[in-house]
Amino acid sequence: MRGTETDHARVLVDAEADVRPSAAGAAARRALLAHPVLLLVGIVLASLNMRVALASVAPLVGEIAGHFGLSSTAGSLITSIPVLFLGLGALVAPWLGRRFGAERTVLAALLLLAAGILVRLLPSVLALYGGGILVGTAIALLNVLMPGLIKRDFPDRAAAMTSVYTGAMVAGATVAAAAAVPLEEALGGWQGSLGFWSLLAVVAAVGWLPQVLIARGRTGHEVRAVPAAGAAPTRVWRSALAWQVTLFMGLQSVWSYVLIAWMPTIFTDHGMSRSEAGVVFAFNNLIQVAGAFVVPLLAGRRRSQRPLVVLVTAMVAAGYAGLLVAPAEGAWLWAAVLGVGQGGALGLALTLIVLRTGDAPTAARLSGMAQTVGYLLAAAGPLAAGALHQATGSWTVPIALVIGVCAAAAGVGLFAARDRTV
Repeated sequence: MRGTETDHARVLVDAEADVRPSAAGAAARRALLAHPVLLLVGIVLASLNMRVALASVAPLVGEIAGHFGLSSTAGSLITSIPVLFLGLGALVAPWLGRRFGAERTVLAALLLLAAGILVRLLPSVLALYGGGILVGTAIALLNVLMPGLIKRDFPDRAAAMTSVYTGAMVAGATVAAAAAVPLEEALGGWQGSLGFWSLLAVVAAVGWLPQVLIARGRTGHEVRAVPAAGAAPTRVWRSALAWQVTLFMGLQSVWSYVLIAWMPTIFTDHGMSRSEAGVVFAFNNLIQVAGAFVVPLLAGRRRSQRPLVVLVTAMVAAGYAGLLVAPAEGAWLWAAVLGVGQGGALGLALTLIVLRTGDAPTAARLSGMAQTVGYLLAAAGPLAAGALHQATGSWTVPIALVIGVCAAAAGVGLFAARDRTV
């Protein structure tokens, strides 16, 4: 019985906030779980929005840059700025969750996302970039809080619910990428195409509202978790292993966000129509589900994940090499190879955060570190690629450098994949 009570108490610790729910907070959670359909709908709708505002821009970057007369470097800021604020927003997300409660913070993030999407439509370059700041900050809040909510409310079904939320996130990105150009044509311009997705954010906010009302006034974050006698919080920022996991997360984010920013443009620069380039990009997003689902399962069954590190980095490098040699001719093949590698690398990076830590609070700290540093590092990728393309008039140098990033990720990943804990 003692062991059961201990395990139950451990389950109740919120990994994102490192706190134990109060009695009122636990009652609020039971009330939420008594309405599982509302809870599931809210999670799916929120998750659908976590990549839509990023993926819907990529097929339209050329049109948006042309509208404002932006260079390749300035145009790359359209996608780099939101990614930068994915990292900066991750710094404040845990504090906001503790201060106002996860439910209310997620609602605010969805409303902020809708506002950011609409601000980007104003006839000003500053508004375009400023809207990107709001979009990136909103998605950062969702990125950090959603896994914690799932761990908190579905402790016995966390893996299944994580698959649901990850699948919804990828599905949203896939649909947004495929629909970007058709929506532009149907709604009379890129503004209508981008603005359309603010409706999805508003719908998600409405779907999330019941959870806020049920948990109103009872966030469940009133009691700080007390460490065991003599125990001290693990200082992940001073751990070499934590930095290895973080750098693997960051480097795989670099190659992913370069593709999010520039894949459709690479295809159109080599003669492909914009609509077909958008569909190929959507296919790349869709195929990521395979890698994101399979690789973590394989990683969890192995003491060392080194073979998986080699596999996913080699696939991404091969896909980028294909873009270098025959981008338009082999577009569907490269999109598939890259998709499996991208999804697998992301799933592996997230899995390493869990496998390399010994308890939930340490996993939360490492997750925050990896997301903050990783996205700040990733923000430089699209910007550097755009600047190099502008300077050289070709995609050869940017793609070659990303292949170098793959090699660096393989190197650091081999250290991160060792059977050790922070």
